Amino acid sequence: MKAGIIFTGTGPILILTSYESFEDSKFVAKLDVKGIKKFIASELPVEKVKEKYGNHFAVVMGDLNQTDDLRVLDYNGYNVFYNFSFSDMGKPVYYEP
Repeated sequence: MKAGIIFTGTGPILILTSYESFEDSKFVAKLDVKGIKKFIASELPVEKVKEKYGNHFAVVMGDLNQTDDLRVLDYNGYNVFYNFSFSDMGKPVYYEP
């Protein structure tokens, strides 16, 4: 399980995914279906996300298949951006078609 911030043209979103990589073609296709064609992704420690989002995290996780899936945990860009420090973020992945 991965957690990450996806920086999009409309602002950051917080996602949970069972994909191994933010560069996986199936992950990219899932984002494309949501209208996200170009992005910067940074992994976050799942435990830190769980700590910050508490019960909401548990609810979203309960709805997440362990195979090839993606869920948006938070789409309020302000919350996403200010809930995590840059030091929490992994090395960014840049994607554009």
